Amino acid sequence: MVRNYLKIAWRNLIHNKVFSLINLLGLSIGIAVCLLIFLFIMNEYSVDQFHRNRSSIYRVMRNIEENGKAVPVAYLSGPYAPALLNDFKGQIRRATRVGQMNALVTSQNKSFHERNVLKADADFFELFSFPLIKGDAATALTNPGSVVLTESTARKYFGSVDQAFGQLIKLDKTLPLKVTGVAQDVPANSHLSFDLVVPLANYKTQSNMTQWINNAYFTYVQLAPSASLAQIERNLPGFMQKYMGPVMKQFGYRFSLSLTPLDDIYFEQGAFDNLKHGDKKVVYLFLSIAILILLVACINFMNLSTVRAMERSREIGVRKVLGAVKLHLVWQFIGESVLLTTISCVLAVGLVALALPAYSQLLGQSIQLTAYALPITLFLLGIIVVTGFLAGSYPAFVLAAFSPIQALKGKLRLGRGSTSFRQVLVVIQFSISIVLMLGMAIVTRQLHYLKHKELGYNSAQTMVIPIDNEDIYNFLIQRKGDLLGQSRVSAVSLMSGEPGGYFDAQMFDVEGHDERWRGRTEFVDFDYVKTLGLKLIAGRDFSPTFASDSTQSVLLNRTAAAKLGWTPQQAVGKWLKNTVSDSTRRTVVGVVEDFNFLSLREHIEPLVIAPDDDQRVGLIRLKPGDVQAGVEAVTALYAKTKPAYPFEYRFLDEKFDQLYQADLRQQTILGVFAGLAIFIACLGLFGLASFLARQRTKEIGVRKVLGASVVSVVALLSKDFLKLVLVAIVIASPLAYYGMESWLQNFAYRVEVSWWVFALAGLVAIGVALLTISVQSVRAALANPVKSLRSE
Repeated sequence: MVRNYLKIAWRNLIHNKVFSLINLLGLSIGIAVCLLIFLFIMNEYSVDQFHRNRSSIYRVMRNIEENGKAVPVAYLSGPYAPALLNDFKGQIRRATRVGQMNALVTSQNKSFHERNVLKADADFFELFSFPLIKGDAATALTNPGSVVLTESTARKYFGSVDQAFGQLIKLDKTLPLKVTGVAQDVPANSHLSFDLVVPLANYKTQSNMTQWINNAYFTYVQLAPSASLAQIERNLPGFMQKYMGPVMKQFGYRFSLSLTPLDDIYFEQGAFDNLKHGDKKVVYLFLSIAILILLVACINFMNLSTVRAMERSREIGVRKVLGAVKLHLVWQFIGESVLLTTISCVLAVGLVALALPAYSQLLGQSIQLTAYALPITLFLLGIIVVTGFLAGSYPAFVLAAFSPIQALKGKLRLGRGSTSFRQVLVVIQFSISIVLMLGMAIVTRQLHYLKHKELGYNSAQTMVIPIDNEDIYNFLIQRKGDLLGQSRVSAVSLMSGEPGGYFDAQMFDVEGHDERWRGRTEFVDFDYVKTLGLKLIAGRDFSPTFASDSTQSVLLNRTAAAKLGWTPQQAVGKWLKNTVSDSTRRTVVGVVEDFNFLSLREHIEPLVIAPDDDQRVGLIRLKPGDVQAGVEAVTALYAKTKPAYPFEYRFLDEKFDQLYQADLRQQTILGVFAGLAIFIACLGLFGLASFLARQRTKEIGVRKVLGASVVSVVALLSKDFLKLVLVAIVIASPLAYYGMESWLQNFAYRVEVSWWVFALAGLVAIGVALLTISVQSVRAALANPVKSLRSE
């Protein structure tokens, strides 16, 4: 019996090629989208799952209370780890510090500028499960003169893993290190990444290893099996008061500690840790899109399978007369649904394999189809069972309930209830498609607005040079005059943070204020205002003609002056004193107009600009014209200094892509998925229009004989579907408005959700639907009426 059912199902698929193709294509695309999103979600939740001790590993976070809320910071200073081990004996088994750095590595007379170097405590490879191909995890970092390379790094330096083991390299031209371990390449699903690991013992004399108030290292702790997390957290305030109480009192800060489980680090937001992070909101967004698109595909199947009842009425009647019971018919139709879903799953896997390279590039992640073979198999089986049964159940029960007498007479009608249900499904389909389309349109408008918003500074043709080694620093300091002498160079400046980057917040004593005041800080040289093209609105700029400017002067932005209760003119001449890094009162010599030095997700904050040597980035403004010639002139001048480090740069106006990378990806993905949803919905609409045109063949013939035009026939067949699309627009618009208003709340600077966006999306939906329906409607309207009248 099962074999006969399969034969009948296959013959029906072959016999009804158009309907079968529409169903297969719609389901295959829907399942492929679900599978792609499933792979993304699996990849996101697999981060750090390979560590054996992950359930007992936590990262220690330092929380700074600002404006009544705790702001988490992932960096601690060196003394925290040994103090935690000492004060929580028996509860904390390990406390391991991990720091990030760049280094010049010399191997066999070749130099490599490595940007992915970790300095870590000796038990790093015992805490984390990064397997060593060569060497012992327990001893690989115990000697300060040792180093662990990854497999790829070992091959890059020495040709093979075996040849690398025991060899010597030199770090930053001064520190000799012996290769005592070679680790497997760090998997992509790790929040920590490295090419080399150097013992932290080499840096024990640095100030960040001895001073408590410093941002230097991640600190991870492994709890003992018998430890109570709740008890440890209850004792952390006392720990902070013991070691940081005097500091908090002196400088006006309020610190606290918290423990973040290793499994939660990847999805932790706002930790300022310069590591790869995911966003659960994006995961939920993708999951919602997957469900919606699969729902659209299932609706197609239910609609098209139900309307085919007219064509299978005699088959049902004959089988009932021959003794087929309702249950057998139900299983027959569900079996056909499962068969179609199975074929669609096979096609979907093929589509995924083709789309995966582009999809991985879009996400910025390496996703492999074979990496999750068992979960994918279970996922597809679930899709086959759930989609096959749910999508096939309604048509199965409707078809199986037909009266055999009416079926054999060919007078079968689906009834008003069935028609209404199909109409509801069409409305749901287009509502989903319009929501996705509106989401994509509003995201596109917001990102266009951000990209073209006036930021208050000039980012055009400005090179950004990270100051992460001595060669670059010396070049920018010592050869600044030579740089300014280049015909293509307009201005040069060094500063602690580039616009769009990180700006530390510090506490200040302020003239005329009893309470300490918090402001963002920017440490600069005298050419900062000129290089960025900032506008002075009161006072003057820093100038070498004033000898005191380097140590006794500051600039404020307009917001800082306003927050302190001053007009720009009143601010000039007032004094501030940084309670942490400077004991000298600095006089406000000028006020600059506000500029967006942070991301446009945030409002402009108070900014204190002070001359200082804490400079981590250089800006070189090129003159308008030939940018490439300017870059070549700068790099040629750098080469003359015979540096060991390569010259690396990017342009300031590229910062947009970095700041809003996740949003740009969401925009693209929403666009693709909205297009697919519309396409799948139109496939169903095409099938329904085809069925309706066949069902009304005789009516169309009569109307044409009586003088009806092609336009009137097309309008007759189209109006019912267009009504459904209009209803979908009415339903989708408030849903999309609510969702996008919530998304826009993430931005301090945002577009308004305008009515014309909804009108445009509605017109597009109507146009696409009308075009889809017209293909069948025009064909039916142009048919010979004589043949139409003979059709029954």
